[in-house]
Amino acid sequence: MTDPSLPAGGPAPLDVLIVGSGVAGLSAAVRAAGSAGLRVGLVTKAELAQSTTRWAQGGVAAVLGVDEDSTDLHLADTLAAGAGLCDVDAVKVLVGEGPGRVEELIALGAVFDTHPGGGLALTREGGHSTARVVHAGGAATGAEIERALVEAVRETAAALLEGWFAVDLLVEGGRCEGVVALDPRGSPHEVRASHVVLASGGAGQLYAVTTNPSAASGDGIAMALRRGVPVADVEFMQFHPTALHHPAMPRPLLSEALRGHGALLRDAEGRRFVEELSPRDVVSRAMAARMLEQGVDHLWLDATALEHFDQRFPTISASVRSIGLDPSADWLPIAPAAHYLSGGLLTDLDGASALPGLWACGEVACSGVHGANRLASNSLLEGMVFAARVVEAIASGREGPEPSGALRTVGAEDGDTIPVRVLDSWASDAGSDGAAVPAGDDGEVDKRRHRLQQAMPTGAGDGPGCRGRRRRAGSRARDLGAGQPRRGGPGRAGCGDRPAREPGCARPLRLPSPGPRVPVPTGADPMSR
Repeated sequence: MTDPSLPAGGPAPLDVLIVGSGVAGLSAAVRAAGSAGLRVGLVTKAELAQSTTRWAQGGVAAVLGVDEDSTDLHLADTLAAGAGLCDVDAVKVLVGEGPGRVEELIALGAVFDTHPGGGLALTREGGHSTARVVHAGGAATGAEIERALVEAVRETAAALLEGWFAVDLLVEGGRCEGVVALDPRGSPHEVRASHVVLASGGAGQLYAVTTNPSAASGDGIAMALRRGVPVADVEFMQFHPTALHHPAMPRPLLSEALRGHGALLRDAEGRRFVEELSPRDVVSRAMAARMLEQGVDHLWLDATALEHFDQRFPTISASVRSIGLDPSADWLPIAPAAHYLSGGLLTDLDGASALPGLWACGEVACSGVHGANRLASNSLLEGMVFAARVVEAIASGREGPEPSGALRTVGAEDGDTIPVRVLDSWASDAGSDGAAVPAGDDGEVDKRRHRLQQAMPTGAGDGPGCRGRRRRAGSRARDLGAGQPRRGGPGRAGCGDRPAREPGCARPLRLPSPGPRVPVPTGADPMSR
């Protein structure tokens, strides 16, 4: 750990404190300490290289000079997958700046798969109209990106606090001034900085079956809500259709790239039943419906026709062979699993939250690019693009948000948004029985995690404040959780069969916690940068 001495009080010893070590956090750290010349600290509750990014098998979607592709096509594919709920300006930023971020990553040392004759090997994945996804190691893209970024961060960061768990935001005078974090021994410390960047990832561990590692427990969103920072789209948890049906947790993921190369989905009777390269929510709902119809708990992915499977997808090959399956001969058992949270802290086009001094990028943020359903391989891209914009805004002297992107409609009085719904109360930090968990009592933590995971599929659904009030992409909104499996399936939390939208109802639901409402400046040009 570099420079562990971070005294409380006095001038902030760090210019930027980043919470999280996935692609978004590491990208922000590299840029802030490098070209921006800022003093950077990074807090992560695991080792620097252990994040959800490392588990990412899918690649990075970007338009990289292929004649038949264009940013307009990438834009259209993203908007279609998002079911009309994306912020168009944010998606334009994503697809327009994405290629440059990929090229920067390559310059940093990331190695992507290429054709034998040279040139990047591009793959088509679900929801994409053409091949535009770059991969590394067949299906080990996240690990390769993490490797390249971790090496750069270790060389440039002023403070690396590995094994430190950020539990609360320090807010003074209406501004975020740092975080409270527990060190590896469980002792709390104030870690102060002029700016805090939340890049803490998603919340897959709230669900009993997930592809996310144990660290993906929604901490960043929880910290923000406790301080009254608006969040949105938390009902839209994307379920990946092809998680390996196996007791291992997190569930091993069978990359979408397999279907891009010709793998087929088959039901319990061996029949195809859905277009394999449809968006993930469509495939997951079709799978859930077929499993219920046939009374089974899994279906099959047939990759037996794929040539050179072991060489092209070594990570997946090792995973399935470890449980006695031969992908060249065996159909692979699959079922949907909680995979990616499309919502999070509402941010403007530069990653600023409604609380001055607090920024967010990556899965913890709601930048507006995903809408109701993320397009395959847009997540790593989002982390890289918006991390860069966060750092550029901080380096330019920005203190707070502008009315742009997904944050533009917070508190709007022109009828263009669902009114903010304030959460009335919070459970204590103690458990449901009112007793605090003793330090080091992992058994009790596991029990409470299990109770929460079981509550997600059985207790969530139509809340009294939701039913009949509005629909999101033609489906009932959910308050923090997946809908009942028999009510539309797990394509994304709470989304059914997409009946026609009710006029004027596909609008964002904003969820701040109690606390002072942070005004968003008005009058600025939302596309000024």
